[in-house]
Amino acid sequence: MSASGPPATDSPPARPSTASSGPADALPDAADGLALVKPGVRAQTAYSLGSPSAARKLNQNECPDDLPIELKRAVLDAAERAAWNRYPEFVPTGLLERLAAHYSWRSDGILVGNGSNELIQAALAVLVAPGDTVVAPAPTFSLYRLLSGVLGARYLPVPLGTDFAYEPERIIEAAVRERARVVVLNTPNNPTGSILPPSAVERIVAETGAMVVCDEAYQEFGGPTAVPLLRQTARLIVLRTFSKAMGMAGLRFGLALAHPEVAREVAKGKLPYNVNQVTLAAASVALDHAPLLAARTRAIVETRDRFLPRLRRIPGLTVYPTGANFVLIRSRALPARELFRRLLEEHGILVRDVSGAAELAECLRISIGTPEDMDAVLAALQAILGGAA
Repeated sequence: MSASGPPATDSPPARPSTASSGPADALPDAADGLALVKPGVRAQTAYSLGSPSAARKLNQNECPDDLPIELKRAVLDAAERAAWNRYPEFVPTGLLERLAAHYSWRSDGILVGNGSNELIQAALAVLVAPGDTVVAPAPTFSLYRLLSGVLGARYLPVPLGTDFAYEPERIIEAAVRERARVVVLNTPNNPTGSILPPSAVERIVAETGAMVVCDEAYQEFGGPTAVPLLRQTARLIVLRTFSKAMGMAGLRFGLALAHPEVAREVAKGKLPYNVNQVTLAAASVALDHAPLLAARTRAIVETRDRFLPRLRRIPGLTVYPTGANFVLIRSRALPARELFRRLLEEHGILVRDVSGAAELAECLRISIGTPEDMDAVLAALQAILGGAA
């Protein structure tokens, strides 16, 4: 996949409507304004996702269960006690100390953000200059390519191996050859579910001169974590999120863990007061109930591990290994877009069509939902493709 190719995981972007309902809605020609937008930005494909209504929503890797009502009440009670006319804490010291205990790292080496996506943006903003090279696996989360392009960096995708397995040697070779400034590793990788082999991050740090940004949005569902390696190197940033395992996608909370001096520099790339009072309260409540949320995560993993063997028995599908709360499939018997359409229109099941990228031709990604959701997916696939699961 070339650096200017389509994003790996996005549906085709929705184009802004140009319809006009009357003279009051008339707009001037955009050419003068667009001429001032950086060409490298205009060359990028925007991150975009259409999400039609469906009885079973399995397209965004969300936690299938909402936060229990008693936890929501605790969040709202805490938010109600806060002064809404005042900015949130510039540095939420108490929360950082709790996060440090939870992740076994130092509070002065933790930054919080409006989702981990904001911290991806902040990290790249302070690390790369125009012309610098960012190396990442392919396919992977398309936001890395987009932000690299916006910053004027050269984005170099390194293909994953057989069954989308990570091959650290290829990443190392590319990073050394191209003198990469940054190596981005998404593990488990979205949209493939691939996990890095043990010690892979340590090797990549040791054998390249790059800053390694390890995006662990899905780590609670499987695979090793790079957090312990923070004690051995300053060339590592680990990103985590409360959107997936913690079930807080709607509140947007993420964090970055790094050497304290590196964290201070990354902080320059994020906006002040970037996490609101309600989300700060929710993060604290989530930590209060971490054992409960961990048990829910284990239940999702158990659902996944029961689902996958049955999925593999359906003819016409290739099912790829996964350590995440989703699974990537390749449809051999039916075009992926047709399978996507029939799942939605005939069975009310919305999955993610990722087939637009060359490496993902005829592929769909299915989030792990409730046991009932997964039974419904199996029944729908059987009805469409045949076979018994």
